[in-house]
Amino acid sequence: MNSTLRPLPDKDRETPVYLKLASSLVALIATVYILYILRETIIPLAFSILLAILLHPVCAWLEVRRVPRIGAILLSILALFTVIVILVYVVSMQIGSFAEELPRITEKAEAILDETLTMGERYLNISRTQQVSEAKKYLINALSEGRAVLLNTLVTTTGAISTFILIPLYIFFFLLYRDFFRMFVHKAIRSVPNEDLNVLLKKIYEVIQSYLSGLFLVILIVGVLNSIGLLFLGVPHAIFFGFLAGFLILIPYIGILIGSILPALLSIVTMDSPWYALGVIGVMSFVQFLEGNFITPHIVGSKVSVNPLAAIVALFLGGQLWGLSGLILALPVTAILKVIMDSVPSLEPYGFLLGEPVHEVAEEKADLAREQAAAVKEFKKKPYRRHRNRPKKRPEGDVPPAPAV
Repeated sequence: MNSTLRPLPDKDRETPVYLKLASSLVALIATVYILYILRETIIPLAFSILLAILLHPVCAWLEVRRVPRIGAILLSILALFTVIVILVYVVSMQIGSFAEELPRITEKAEAILDETLTMGERYLNISRTQQVSEAKKYLINALSEGRAVLLNTLVTTTGAISTFILIPLYIFFFLLYRDFFRMFVHKAIRSVPNEDLNVLLKKIYEVIQSYLSGLFLVILIVGVLNSIGLLFLGVPHAIFFGFLAGFLILIPYIGILIGSILPALLSIVTMDSPWYALGVIGVMSFVQFLEGNFITPHIVGSKVSVNPLAAIVALFLGGQLWGLSGLILALPVTAILKVIMDSVPSLEPYGFLLGEPVHEVAEEKADLAREQAAAVKEFKKKPYRRHRNRPKKRPEGDVPPAPAV
């Protein structure tokens, strides 16, 4: 049953509807503008909050073992970055072994290009010189258009990397002052009882914890399934490309499709038949079908119940607002917004709109059944109370004495 925040009674006059609508619209526009202008500061803070929530169980476990809070936080951050360094080392080793095969790949690509030019000359009656000149023209146009995009991406990435260096510091302070921040929320929202605020904060924590822990397990399962499929097809570096597509699940719905492009192109160049490329796309599409319909719903659970339409809209909005970081943060931020909307009575319809239809309808039916059961139970109690408070009946033969005059 969804718990709602019970605001304290307010004796002020009700604000007109058009003023509420206008103020809400102005606040929304101002919020989006601030999120866009301050994205280089807000994005690392958002990732730091998510990682701090992920590391909180480890930190709490160490504190229970009588490790000082500062030491527990430092050990947790060290463990996280050790895992990241190991992953980067494995990826760099795979890229190095992949670079050793570049001469063979280049030779095979030249052979495929020569066959393509021959087919164009034979079936389309276009000379090789004309085909090469047209290809050069399109290539030059693509390079000229992509140069500005590449420079902009490099500048943005350099700024983001310099800002992301602060993430360990942010995580440290978020974990160190977690009780202090909770007290701040209690003081900032005095119109809502502290018990309801604690329930809301606990729900947000459970949603993010469930999403992040489940996401890492889903990445592992999808990486193993992709690697098995690519090994069965005989694609070179199958494990690397399988887990690369698994990590691209961080970009929901489209990440694994992006990850299938590289092994498909590699199979076209290195394998004897183009059917292997179709096989790669087919295997990864099947794995994505399993991930979206069976793996993620059973592992992540119903706590992150955002319907696909709302998720796709959130992805587009997050991508336009924050780029690649916005694509990664879109789903957890949407899940947090849904929890907050479900807890505020005036915003509850919008939280219902963001949720999974099946889950929301089942939850509404469960709430209705609980209310009906409570009403039946109360109805059964009332006759007993009336009978208990009713004066006892006297026997028919007993006549009360007349009152004295």
